[in-house]
Amino acid sequence: MKTEWLNAEEAAKYLGISTSNLYSMAQAKRIPAHRVGKIWKFSVSELNSWVRTNKPINEFFTSVDFDIEDNFFLRDPQKEAYLAAYDFFIKGQKRAILQLPVGCGKSGLISILPLGIAQGRVLVIAPNLTIKEELSRVLSISNKRFCFWSKCKILKPEVMATGPYLAVLDSVDSNIHDCDNSHFVLTNIQQLAVNTDRWLSQFTSDYFDMILVDEGHHSAALSWINVFNKFPNAKVVNLTATPFRSDQKDIEGDLVYKYAFRAAMIKGYIKKLQAIYVSPSELYFTYMGDSKHYTLDDVLALKEEKWFSKGVALSPICNQNIVDASLDKLENLRKTGTQHQLIAVACSVDHAKQIRSLYTEKGYNAAAIHSRMSPDEQEKVTRELKSGILDCIIQVQMLGEGFDHPKLSVAAIFRPFRSLAPYVQFVGRIMRVIVQNDPRHPDNAGKIVTHIGLNLDSQMDDFRQIDREDEKFLKDLIEGKEPDLPEEVLNGSARMRVSEQMVVQNEIVDNFIEEDFIDPDDKELQQELQAVAESLGFDAEGLAEFLKKKKTDRFRTTPASAPFPINPQTQRKEARKRLTDVTKRNAKILLNRLSLSNGGQQLQYDYAPGHVTGSNFVAAVQLINHEVNRLLEIKPGSRALLKTEDYQIAMDGMDEIINTLTRRFYKKKE
Repeated sequence: MKTEWLNAEEAAKYLGISTSNLYSMAQAKRIPAHRVGKIWKFSVSELNSWVRTNKPINEFFTSVDFDIEDNFFLRDPQKEAYLAAYDFFIKGQKRAILQLPVGCGKSGLISILPLGIAQGRVLVIAPNLTIKEELSRVLSISNKRFCFWSKCKILKPEVMATGPYLAVLDSVDSNIHDCDNSHFVLTNIQQLAVNTDRWLSQFTSDYFDMILVDEGHHSAALSWINVFNKFPNAKVVNLTATPFRSDQKDIEGDLVYKYAFRAAMIKGYIKKLQAIYVSPSELYFTYMGDSKHYTLDDVLALKEEKWFSKGVALSPICNQNIVDASLDKLENLRKTGTQHQLIAVACSVDHAKQIRSLYTEKGYNAAAIHSRMSPDEQEKVTRELKSGILDCIIQVQMLGEGFDHPKLSVAAIFRPFRSLAPYVQFVGRIMRVIVQNDPRHPDNAGKIVTHIGLNLDSQMDDFRQIDREDEKFLKDLIEGKEPDLPEEVLNGSARMRVSEQMVVQNEIVDNFIEEDFIDPDDKELQQELQAVAESLGFDAEGLAEFLKKKKTDRFRTTPASAPFPINPQTQRKEARKRLTDVTKRNAKILLNRLSLSNGGQQLQYDYAPGHVTGSNFVAAVQLINHEVNRLLEIKPGSRALLKTEDYQIAMDGMDEIINTLTRRFYKKKE
């Protein structure tokens, strides 16, 4: 390529400075120049590079060349959301909300939003470390593999030689000078707002022209509001999948763009979802001592009762049938050769351990993950999941926003959800596609498996309605309280009561009830189908008619899968583990009843001197084990020789054991 040269007068005019200024800067080598004798020459390409390098940060985003509108690599929601935000801010507005389902490219959208809009630095706030780490890869021009601007041809390589630069705030080795020299500043909300002296106090009120909040439904919290108040003139964009909070607080701003979940499924941006409900034709249970026998119609009428859905959630028999149904769907998905995986949600830590045992009995590698585990233990479980060692992972209030693992394709739900937001968040874990932009690929299917008695079909119905444009409707839909389970059940601590009010004795499952998220009779859906089909060269009307014939009712009945076989040795080992867990759990219940702390010494010295040793918790475990041995008529140290049935007898008798010990020690106290 031939070099284009300018003389001094032409170069000064090109740069918009005086000739004398140009000469002084060239002599000081502050501007690229070539001198032959008394003649100065200036290369246009070198001047352009110098301009980019020395361009003030407040001019970078509004003057840089970029490709968005006609960019083949960008997804429709990314381009449409950008244009909606551009139109919004060009009118002088300040706070926008952009709603995109998980998996539709929020990280990429964050990368392009400042282009042509921001007139200064951009602050990007993540809700947690997981999302922060993902964004740091996407926003780093030195990360050749993940940098969104280069991967999607947004900015040319010569432009990125001079930015945009990224500074990541951390507690170890970052300072204000890193921010001064950068166009993007990335942080998580805890890093920025918890210790305000560390960062927030160092920034002037006009330091940032734009603030981008990922998972913006958190932004009504006080810590976020303090950040927004610090920068009152900044443009704010909240990006979220659900634009309203379950605590009934509004996100401040105007909803300027929303991309529908069903559209994302049609385009292949997220998996197509199908719900499968274990539906007993007969259910036998005892409620508060009264035996009941119900048909499926009775169950459908009862499922909205909180005591009933709670009883189903904590029933080993109902849990067993959810396990079998979820494994059946997992194995069907694995027929493609892809090692799909399963994620389950439980009521409590103890419940998660029980469910883990049920999957393990079937010969599957399963692990529980919860907040009571150490960070190293949690990291080990997630590493084994992502490496493919685990088939199933059972979580309690973990693996939330930002957890990205596309091979999670089956969501098994063992607990009720009383509001939509946490339901959508959990189901979101199986939405990320395995094969990009291919809605017909069999690996791009997500299965939601649960029991009809948990009343989650109502949440699926509400989930469909989230695409409606009625803002008040959405607020009414999403607000609500969490399951009516005791708080101590949810956080995993002990309860005063040992047995449940409702105990399922048996259920007969002949069929499943299934429903698809996408309803072929939806008129808006048919319009979207027609547009997509035409763009791909398909017969749109024929495709819609095919879907109608395939499904005429919202719900359809399919034969239940056969129970998965259980290896007797594995069953015995898991039963022994469950007895150990049940013993520890009931030791806490006993101490609660006696108003004793775990770490005290009262049992050893006041209640059972000479019979137990150690802390109250250790002593309580010893006392329960002694009663178990008495019940089973075995000697200490011989528990490994028991049969599976013996362990179950011990667990079934735990209620009476705790009652006996409670009466004994109250009597001694008197």
